[in-house]
Amino acid sequence: MWVQTMTENQMEWSRKRDELVSAVKQLGFPRELGEQIAKQLGSPKAMDRMLAYLYNVKPRTAELIVDEMLAICSDIDNWHNKKAAEEANARYNQMLYYGLGAEETD
Repeated sequence: MWVQTMTENQMEWSRKRDELVSAVKQLGFPRELGEQIAKQLGSPKAMDRMLAYLYNVKPRTAELIVDEMLAICSDIDNWHNKKAAEEANARYNQMLYYGLGAEETD
């Protein structure tokens, strides 16, 4: 019989998802909202940001929760884009400094 065990990262994601779902339910919203928020955020770090918002602000509408989720997702996308641009810039500068490689001679 095949038994699959969860990795440490999967267990952490699962714990954060459960905490997020619980926090959303404690505010009076459906469990499904918390599950979808966790799914969209995707990482324990992003879920921590959402949990901090939920615990400190205690939003009264689902729209406020979704708006915060979208803001967190936007921040993450912006960070990824910045890192990609920095990497591309570093490679470009390296190309300028070292050239395109050894020149071939016939």
